[in-house]
Amino acid sequence: MTDGRAVCVIGLGLIGGSLLRAAARDGRVVWGTTESTVDADSARKDGYDIASTVDEALSRAATEDALVVLAVPLPAVDGVLRRVRRFAPGCRLTDVVSVKAPVAEAVSRLAPGVRYVGGHPMAGTAKSGWAAGSADLFGGAAWVVAADEGLDLEVWADVATLALATGAVVVPAAIDEHDAAVARISHLPHVMAAVLATVGAAGGPLAMALAAGSFQDGTRVAGSPPELVIGMCEGNRAALLAAVDDALGRLGAARGSLASTGGLAATIRAGHQGRNSLDDHQAAEVTADLTDHDALAKLRELGRTGGRVVALIR
Repeated sequence: MTDGRAVCVIGLGLIGGSLLRAAARDGRVVWGTTESTVDADSARKDGYDIASTVDEALSRAATEDALVVLAVPLPAVDGVLRRVRRFAPGCRLTDVVSVKAPVAEAVSRLAPGVRYVGGHPMAGTAKSGWAAGSADLFGGAAWVVAADEGLDLEVWADVATLALATGAVVVPAAIDEHDAAVARISHLPHVMAAVLATVGAAGGPLAMALAAGSFQDGTRVAGSPPELVIGMCEGNRAALLAAVDDALGRLGAARGSLASTGGLAATIRAGHQGRNSLDDHQAAEVTADLTDHDALAKLRELGRTGGRVVALIR
């Protein structure tokens, strides 16, 4: 049995449901809640402790000093934070939303008394809901834990310890740097997949009959629930615009070369090199010393260099 802090998960879709399962497997006291009666009933049938309402779950979290995890889509965050302010106004709080600046702003505005440290596990599938979840979802995944100056290191340790307990590795990052990075490697791919799927479908039945691995791999995330993707991408508008502009510039260069000389060598070779850089990346794995007086600054720098935290000294 773990001695980890109790966990309260608000939202039991793919990520929240997987986190509830993983925390329970770690031996923690854990409960959750969701507005989806289907997901709530399914989770109860699977033997998990599910509160009837958000208010009930948060009241218990306040009593037991649990770590509250917001696992709801970005458009639902404000409503949940209003409940947090009423029923657990000083709680330890994190989230798993894929964009961090809007959540941090909402916390400051709606629940300023909480001890908040943002998080984002880089894991998922194109499916959603409790039934899609798995305790193994986070194994080997990067879990971003915000490391901005002034954050509560005790809560940072709670969030990082939970992430490590799920099998993830922790990548510390400032929230603005996180949002800029995920615009390029998460949000832009959703937009590109949507465009690619639309272009392919416009080719008609023959194109669909011939669609094989490259098309299926390139459009996989277009199968995600549209409302979740819209909230995620629009919530990171400024950073995503910069990434889209970069992509359009590169597509424009490819088109210009194809139209003028018939060549695509520069584009294809640059892409090949970019993909190889992912395979070649060797992340430094460190034990983070949270007793260091410059701990947060060192954590941010570790994240900038692509490093990962695999253990903590508290």
